[in-house]
Amino acid sequence: MRWLGGRESKNVEYGSGGGGKLVGGGIGAAVIGLIIYLLTGQNPEQLIGPVQESPETIKNYKAPEGSTEQFAVIVLAQTEDIWDSLFRAYGAEYVQPKMNLFDRYVTSACGNASSASGPFYCPRDRKIYLDVTFFNELKERFGAPGDFASAYVIAHEVGHHIQYLMGTTDKVERMGRQSGPNSPSVMLELQADFYAGVWAHFVEKRNSPDNPVVIESGDIEAALNAANAIGDDRLQQQTQGQIVPDAFTHGTSQQRVYWFRKGYETGDIRQGNTFQELAN
Repeated sequence: MRWLGGRESKNVEYGSGGGGKLVGGGIGAAVIGLIIYLLTGQNPEQLIGPVQESPETIKNYKAPEGSTEQFAVIVLAQTEDIWDSLFRAYGAEYVQPKMNLFDRYVTSACGNASSASGPFYCPRDRKIYLDVTFFNELKERFGAPGDFASAYVIAHEVGHHIQYLMGTTDKVERMGRQSGPNSPSVMLELQADFYAGVWAHFVEKRNSPDNPVVIESGDIEAALNAANAIGDDRLQQQTQGQIVPDAFTHGTSQQRVYWFRKGYETGDIRQGNTFQELAN
């Protein structure tokens, strides 16, 4: 993935934030509800309510040139560009999330977390929390190297923000965030994978010599490899020596690859109804 020279997001903080529930730690409305929302043309701010700001953060963080932090900031900007365009196509306004780049531990509006929690999205303050050292873990522990594998992780967390804007997160909370192979929680995670694929679809469509951010040969395979590497069944087999479907929280490797690929190949947000599997 070529990314140096890309636009940097302004929605970045560095430091601790300041409970609720985490969404997508460690690493999304049914389509009918999603489309109804997009077609209303209402400002999401009117539907969602005020943001809860977290104290003790350093805002407008400037990442060093060529650093992993700068990579995360540029990828976030690319998600802003794509989702701004998609929301406008449906007559809606995209409310951009913020990203908090932290070191070792952080306090969010959803509670305390550490690097061991992995990247997560907190709907209470609409922020993505990321310790960029996770990208090393993605490469070394999970065997998923490459910049685009890391970009997939960020795009997945942005997918959770999309779900929040659509009201999907609240619906799943009302259902109960139980685990299991076809639980609402798993479907939420798989939909976030789908949205990450949609994002990749449109990033690739923008490939041109004049665009500093370009998907290159092997990038999609790197993202698919990352999705495969962090499936519940594969992780359970590696850590426990057995697979326990009732303890699934994010979906199998096959499911994660399938939904990312579907989003990437179609670029059609209407086809991301992972929740239809609940009725099957």
